[in-house]
Amino acid sequence: MKTILLVILILGYQICFAQTADLIVTNGKIATMSKAGEFVQAVAIREGIVLDTGPSAQIISKYKSGQTKVIDAKGRTVVPGINDSHIHIIREGLHYNSELRWDGVKTLARAMQMLKEQAARTPEGVWIKVIGGWNEFQFQEKRQPTLAEINEAVPDKPVFITYLYGKAFLNKKGIQVLGYDSKTTYEGSLVELDQEGNPTGMLFAKETPKAIYTTLGLTTKLSYEERLNSTLQYYRELNRFGITSAADAAGGSQNYPSDYAVALQLAKEGKLNIRTSYFLFAQHKGHELEDYQKWIQTAVPNKNDHMLLPNGYDMEGAGENLVATAADFENFLEPRTILSDEMEADLEPVIRLLVKNRWPFRLHATYGESIERMLAVFEKVDKEIPFKGLRWFFDHAETITDEQLARVRKLGGGVAVQFRMYYQGELYDRLYGKTDRQLPPIKKMLSMGIPVGMGTDATRISTFNPWMALHWLLTGQTIGGLQFWPKDQVLDRFTALHIYTSGSAWFTGEEKLKGQIAKGMYADMAVLTDDYFSVKPDDVRNIESLVTIVNGKVIYAAGEYKALDAAMPDVIPAWSPVKFYGGYQKSRP
Repeated sequence: MKTILLVILILGYQICFAQTADLIVTNGKIATMSKAGEFVQAVAIREGIVLDTGPSAQIISKYKSGQTKVIDAKGRTVVPGINDSHIHIIREGLHYNSELRWDGVKTLARAMQMLKEQAARTPEGVWIKVIGGWNEFQFQEKRQPTLAEINEAVPDKPVFITYLYGKAFLNKKGIQVLGYDSKTTYEGSLVELDQEGNPTGMLFAKETPKAIYTTLGLTTKLSYEERLNSTLQYYRELNRFGITSAADAAGGSQNYPSDYAVALQLAKEGKLNIRTSYFLFAQHKGHELEDYQKWIQTAVPNKNDHMLLPNGYDMEGAGENLVATAADFENFLEPRTILSDEMEADLEPVIRLLVKNRWPFRLHATYGESIERMLAVFEKVDKEIPFKGLRWFFDHAETITDEQLARVRKLGGGVAVQFRMYYQGELYDRLYGKTDRQLPPIKKMLSMGIPVGMGTDATRISTFNPWMALHWLLTGQTIGGLQFWPKDQVLDRFTALHIYTSGSAWFTGEEKLKGQIAKGMYADMAVLTDDYFSVKPDDVRNIESLVTIVNGKVIYAAGEYKALDAAMPDVIPAWSPVKFYGGYQKSRP
């Protein structure tokens, strides 16, 4: 009898305990994103999972205990955590603290003043760098800086400024430090010379951006300790905008495993506050197959290395570039680059290897002309080794055709899209003329049932601010206000946010875990400064997160919620531009 009573008591305790929430967000306009127009007032969270949603009084009554933390959203909009399906988060983490960001700066005059101010606090021998995230159309002046202006602002310390994937600026001191002269050349790029045969300071990408990124590699690198700090600061900056998940698309000069050591250490210490899935990008031309053969033997997809966060840090697969000869380089300052005749012979054995070993893969592809040749390789392999549900996708796909989309769907693929045209629409128009269709054709992809995920491709072209990307989806405009898409091709608010949450989750196989504020889903969400669903489209650009929650824990808080904020180490080194300007330049709540 005592045993029976004890069992009853234990079961009763467990049932009661199971109904207790760790955290409740109440009095909100909570977008479940399960379907358009569905909002609830409150959400209960337990052990990192959404326990229930519903009216505030009901959720409080049912799930609140003496240990439950309660956040009063005070009528504010709450959305699932933003999931960037294509961002170079690991690479940027290694460099963020060393960069001056012009993201969001409204005038060229202010940008140049920031450059001058940063030079004054930068030690001798250290480079001042602006690496992507801006273009001239965001400035009131609608122009880029001149070399004369850069040299006048900073005459005595080296400066390097990149512009999209197309060109870069070196000041006179930078040329001197590097020792560049009339004999300095880079394959596929141009080092501009003046009439006397001396470098002017302008570097131009032609067939490749080799001059730009080799030069970048010669500038100041942070120490290991500074890189740890830099990665934490960059992840926090993304949390500021409600980003809770990211798929790292690797990138040039991002070597595995050496350049992943910092992120791996922080993951193992439980310090990364964004669920990060990363892909492996072969770096050595002509040896890509060897790299993937080696990695397939040593790297394990979906092995979580995060100490505290489920699906917190794991290797996902291969890409975004798989072989150098399939590098579909987009530079709308120059005509389209035609892929090498060797592309098919190089790509096929890599695809064959990946499909055989069931490794997911992604492939950078801007132009329909390149996609045509890539799909032919995929279809050839599929006949011999069926893809059969293997997760694979194209990145970018700005000019993919309807016929090619049908072939992507038949092979079970998806398309990860980014808002690169927000920064390059004017350049595309100048080169190819006004488009009469949506580029990339997102609405067509969705209508065909093809998985679509949203991302930024930050930071070497675009900013990392997802609300700028959402502005693009809702308006079809560029950062300078050009109506790039036909107006009837823009997305509605639910669809735009959906591809940035649930849509992006497909690309890492997590569509049943992320992207909705619904029972059983990961408790990743953001309380917003403004109502995304009702503010004017242009005002969407001003949205930030007041409270960002990952795995049921507050990892970022601002404004009246600042007391909930997680502790952060001070920015190092002391001269870091992040210490003085932060990242994206706009007033915070």
